[in-house]
Amino acid sequence: MSFSSVLVANRGEIARRVILACREAGLRSIAVYSDADADAPYVRLADDAVHLGPTPAAQSYLDIDRLLAAAGASGAEAIHPGYGFLSERAEFARAVVAAGLVFIGPIAEVMDAMGRKDRARAIAEKAGVPVTPQFDAAAVPSDAYPVLVKAAAGGGGKGMRIVREASALQAAIDAAGREAASAFGDDTLLVEKYVEAGRHVEVQVFGDEHGHVVHLFERDCSVQRRHQKVVEEAPAHDLSDELRRTLHESSVALCREVGYTGAGTVEFLVADGRAYFLEMNTRLQVEHPVTEEVTGLDLVQWQLAVAAGEPLPLAQDEITATGHAMEVRVYAEDPYAGFLPQAGHVLDVAWPDDARIEADLEAGAEVSTAYDPMLGKIVVSGTDREDARRRMVEALDDTGIFGVTTNLGFVRQLVASEAFAAGQVHTAWLDSDASADLLAAPSVPEAAARAAALLWARYVVVPADDPFGQVDGWRSGADPAAVRIVLVDETGHRWRFGLTADEIDDAGALAIIDRDRITIAWEGQTWTLEVPDPMRGGHRRGAATDADLVAPMPGTVLRVDVAEGDRVTLGQQLGVVEAMKMELALTAPYDGVVSHVGAATGDQVPIKHLLFTVNPDPASGAE
Repeated sequence: MSFSSVLVANRGEIARRVILACREAGLRSIAVYSDADADAPYVRLADDAVHLGPTPAAQSYLDIDRLLAAAGASGAEAIHPGYGFLSERAEFARAVVAAGLVFIGPIAEVMDAMGRKDRARAIAEKAGVPVTPQFDAAAVPSDAYPVLVKAAAGGGGKGMRIVREASALQAAIDAAGREAASAFGDDTLLVEKYVEAGRHVEVQVFGDEHGHVVHLFERDCSVQRRHQKVVEEAPAHDLSDELRRTLHESSVALCREVGYTGAGTVEFLVADGRAYFLEMNTRLQVEHPVTEEVTGLDLVQWQLAVAAGEPLPLAQDEITATGHAMEVRVYAEDPYAGFLPQAGHVLDVAWPDDARIEADLEAGAEVSTAYDPMLGKIVVSGTDREDARRRMVEALDDTGIFGVTTNLGFVRQLVASEAFAAGQVHTAWLDSDASADLLAAPSVPEAAARAAALLWARYVVVPADDPFGQVDGWRSGADPAAVRIVLVDETGHRWRFGLTADEIDDAGALAIIDRDRITIAWEGQTWTLEVPDPMRGGHRRGAATDADLVAPMPGTVLRVDVAEGDRVTLGQQLGVVEAMKMELALTAPYDGVVSHVGAATGDQVPIKHLLFTVNPDPASGAE
């Protein structure tokens, strides 16, 4: 069935990606948006836009009836689900087709079959795809451990437990079953051999309505934290020709077995030279750009063509891969506080020039915790893996997001690390002690403080447009003068620099300046430094100090356990905030006295809202 208009049932960077593909294909694009996204760039980019409803996804992007109503109101003839939200929901695909529209993805029956791990495993075995050994939960052999208990329905790490000894199996089954029932309404579990230190390798596949199935090579997505991918690359490194062939041929065989159409991904765990089937994703993947970079193909254009009933643009022997591509995901989260999602007002954004940017973020945007915290993706290509890795480090050095805490500094350290360069990062690496150094909160590097001082001198102390304020270094009968700059970082440390005119002229870094403070992006991390004010007896303190405990994200106050004037001890619970379905306890940073309580039980509080202040007890040694 041909179509001329596409409603994009998603938001943010993937909505933008599909809208641009529609424009290139000559198709009319229709965006949908919630209250929170009314001013988003992707909404303005589309040919038309329809308001879905309130900010919560359940009342907007996850509401099938509202999406179909938007399609009807806008005259859309097809719907592209993007990824996330309803992209793998068979009931959505059925509803779209029942409404007389084209669903840009596989048919609902295939989504049903591959959406459950138990069914997908059975189909994979029938197609000859290698799978991990499976055990009856009531009769796991003593030599089988470690094993993985996992929910048959759903994903994202919910309903999943690693069990290393027989005595812990029943407790893990009970816990995983409860979690699966709560998350997916289905407590069916699988017990399989757990493969230690495995790599996550996935194969991009495509099928059409004419019986053609091809693969577009593989990607390595081993850099994960709690089953959330952080860095992806193509092709996968250090695979033997035989293993690579097994991955490709098995993936194609699986697609033929189920009659797959459209874009899909077959995921494997690779260890000790062997591959084991994990699952199949029946949609476009977040990391599809790295496949596009090495093949030179546009996967969204392929999706549009296949959905219109056209045959695949190329046969298998016409598809080639060249070079190496790498992608990092940029999240609004704090890596040094348990990767808590962050929110806030974006003051400015600077993306690198020599990289492919997949993002829908601009200065002035409000980042909410109502949706996934991914802000965008940075993609680079190189002649080989090391070339791509170096280019990615450079791209991250040239990136700055101001106003919202992100993972940029953490991922820059990760990509620059010896372990990543050597290809030693496996799926459990970031969740192990091996990554401890990367997760330690860094201090302001001297180089970053010096760069901030240079920029402060250049744009504040001696503005370039002031002919009487030029620092030419000339003094009668004396050595050239140096500009003295003092800045104070968030810990209270004073940085003092004497800068020459030549140094100031060479100042170059990403930064924003606001009255008496400068925020600089340095190797992905952002640092705020201030000019000390002698009239205040020191530098201006930020919104939160060691004495202050603030809301780590927007949420609801569940408990307030102290009152003003109470004496507390180090580690004592002061209260609990619920945010993003997590309960976060706020504890005393040292022995002291509560001098401020800024909320009551039941209050809704914004991010960084001051909840408690504890004045230190002098005897505790806190300052």
